[in-house]
Amino acid sequence: MEIKASLVKNLREETGAGMMECKKALEEAAGDMEKARTILRTRGLAAATKKMGRSAKEGLITTYIHMGGKIGVLLELNCETDFVAKTDDFAILGKDLCMQVAATNPLFLQPEDVDEKTIEKECLIYRSQAEMSGKPEKVWDKIIEGKLKKWYTEICLLKQPFIKDPDISIEDLLKKYIAKLGENIIIRRFVRFQVGEEL
Repeated sequence: MEIKASLVKNLREETGAGMMECKKALEEAAGDMEKARTILRTRGLAAATKKMGRSAKEGLITTYIHMGGKIGVLLELNCETDFVAKTDDFAILGKDLCMQVAATNPLFLQPEDVDEKTIEKECLIYRSQAEMSGKPEKVWDKIIEGKLKKWYTEICLLKQPFIKDPDISIEDLLKKYIAKLGENIIIRRFVRFQVGEEL
């Protein structure tokens, strides 16, 4: 099937993928734009997952001050090259992540960072709730697992729904930018300050 150059151009503008990638996706999708978008997205996320293991030591420290100086966030965002660190897209991602931290106050970056003692304490609460729920004992572990998963989406930045698009997590947002910019991107660390909070 002959793919029109205008279709390739439109898909490229929409997705940011290369001309040849767009042409191949459209050929594979028999000219169907929707299918071609899905093909590119699947390939992009697969490529992004591969890139996630690569070393990322460049980047920037970005800030966000909210509510007339009552809340402030400092965040270190890393990538592989200084070139990507200086792009507008990378700066936008850094700002969005800072706003996320300001709005949601995550305690950890990812579930692996939560200490065992804190997890055990939370599981005890969930076990007690499961016992009082009147549900059979055989489903208690499933209930605890579900509640723990939900808890991670509240306290771990990477698992939180993105405030600007709650259909995706921060982890998914990073993967989108990895696919778009072609480099591994990681959140190294962050800190949130709020005037008058307990130290």
